[in-house]
Amino acid sequence: MTEIGIGILGGGYMGKAHSVAMAAVGAVFNTALRPRLEMICSSTAQSADRYRQAYGFHRCTDDWKALVNDPRVEAVVIATPQHTHRDAALAAFALNKPVFCEKPLGATPEDSRAMVAAAEASGCVNMVGFNYIRTPASQYARQLIEAGEIGELTWFRGEHTEDFYSDPQTPATWRTTGMSNGTMGDLSPHMINGALALVGPISKVIAEVETVHGERPGGTVDNDDHAQMMCRFENGVMGQMYFSRISTGRKMGYCYEISGTKGALRFDQEDQNALWLYRADGPDAMRGFTKILMGPEHPDYEPFCQGPGHGTGYQDQIIIEAKDFLTAIDAGKSMWPTFRDGMVVNQVVAAAIASSESKSWQDVAAF
Repeated sequence: MTEIGIGILGGGYMGKAHSVAMAAVGAVFNTALRPRLEMICSSTAQSADRYRQAYGFHRCTDDWKALVNDPRVEAVVIATPQHTHRDAALAAFALNKPVFCEKPLGATPEDSRAMVAAAEASGCVNMVGFNYIRTPASQYARQLIEAGEIGELTWFRGEHTEDFYSDPQTPATWRTTGMSNGTMGDLSPHMINGALALVGPISKVIAEVETVHGERPGGTVDNDDHAQMMCRFENGVMGQMYFSRISTGRKMGYCYEISGTKGALRFDQEDQNALWLYRADGPDAMRGFTKILMGPEHPDYEPFCQGPGHGTGYQDQIIIEAKDFLTAIDAGKSMWPTFRDGMVVNQVVAAAIASSESKSWQDVAAF
């Protein structure tokens, strides 16, 4: 086992999740590289020190450049808002340090292209944080599709729906300013990435992007509340997706349905330890969706628990990401999803927004 010094930019929601993951991943997966929580960075010295003590880091700073440049920080995790990703990633790659960056990769397609160019020029390991597709159930769904268990794919429907802004009296915050913080910037990348992973590249889209509550206590909303999108995958499959932060009653509505010539799959993140499989064989009277409970036979489940049906949770998804990142560093080769995969998601988002503005189909490759 070899130690590796980890520096994490951001100590809030995702900063905490990645800190906990790096503290636990060695014990859960017995990784060859064992993280040393070297330094954490936050916006003020006071908050940085608070996170240092809470999460167990050796040191802290309120200057992201100090963290990236520190020689004892050997790999960087970026868990700060989108507009900060580009500068931090480019600085880390210039020092030949591996980078894990939370989604979306960049605040704009231009940011993402610059980050991909820097990553690939450096040859450093790079990874983007799309955690939901890493549940044992969604990993198993990918295996079933790749093995041809549901036949040739014919249709995909996906959504990422939450309700944290469903009440129009919820005050305006930083999340209601700037397109990169709206629903298309914040929520849609997860399901778009899921669609790409499960079905394949998307060739064209047509979309409607809408702000429902334009005024909130404390300010005007200048980004989107929800969006609907039809798409055509490169393999010919027809698809549709819906994204919303105002979907009343939905807490983590990362869901998909996939139809094939021999069967179908259904998944709902609010029941993340179950995958529903339909097989189009046997007597009609006995056909129906079967609920498959996740267990040790499914990807990345057994390291957490040896009991089937006991289940994994949100934090476990982040630990799986940490395992993949460390494995990639140890092998010296990036693993999916790379920065380039993150850039493709940004391209689909940009095409959807342009489609909504032009009210026409848009080719993803043009973005």
